[in-house]
Amino acid sequence: MHIQRITDLDADGLADYSRLTDVALRRVTEPEGGLYIAESTKVITRALRAGHTPRSVLLQEQWLPDVEPLLAGFPDVPVFVGDAAVLERLTGYHLHRGALAAMHRPALPGPADLLREARRVVVLEDIVDHTNVGAIFRSVAGLGADAVLVSPRCADPLYRRSVRVSMGTVLQVPWTRIPDWDQAAPLLHDAGFDIAALALADDAVTLDAYAADPPERVAMVLGSEGDGLSRSALAAADTVVTIPMLHGVDSLNVASASAVALWALRARSQRSPGE
Repeated sequence: MHIQRITDLDADGLADYSRLTDVALRRVTEPEGGLYIAESTKVITRALRAGHTPRSVLLQEQWLPDVEPLLAGFPDVPVFVGDAAVLERLTGYHLHRGALAAMHRPALPGPADLLREARRVVVLEDIVDHTNVGAIFRSVAGLGADAVLVSPRCADPLYRRSVRVSMGTVLQVPWTRIPDWDQAAPLLHDAGFDIAALALADDAVTLDAYAADPPERVAMVLGSEGDGLSRSALAAADTVVTIPMLHGVDSLNVASASAVALWALRARSQRSPGE
């Protein structure tokens, strides 16, 4: 490994990790700089398995044996090593998950390419909480949807918190950005998808009724945490689907709702005998 001991916090290559607690700085530097931060050896492992390329790694000395085999194919990637106090001054928080890696962002596929072979996709419209985005990706990976499509104003799936909450599954689930609904709806319809909006509406069908005989291809649309789905999303939907609730509760957190709906709409091949 190309190990570099940290003696100067302003050294070349360390700017990727500085002031990680500054949300505004991360939003500017990571997407625009073509990087994302992978946190923990588990997430770094998933990123490398997905074919992503590291730019550098930052860690404490004791994590070197865990990281060394991961970087066998990247001998020229710098590995910055420092003690806990130095790394905390650099990043702004206590680094306790083993390691950080600055990873080059892969090019996003075209939406049509993702939809071509897909049967179940999840569309995230303007979801702004990175924790919810990460949790939805974990549900997608665990419950078997084929891809995630995110709106222009949706939070970044490769934001550090999203990656961490997803347990790195955001790095293995195919995803891409889509345009606004005037272009996104025809794109989904042309690929044969029924657009199913999860929302409260007088004409909504219950999830269990929809899942009893679902269309072959379903695009499940989830809306923002505060306002839910936009009027444009509801107008584009072929079906409005609601999860029946009890005790005066009208809805679930969007990440929880995604898990319930994905389980209900899972492919027949995933179901146990008798279902």
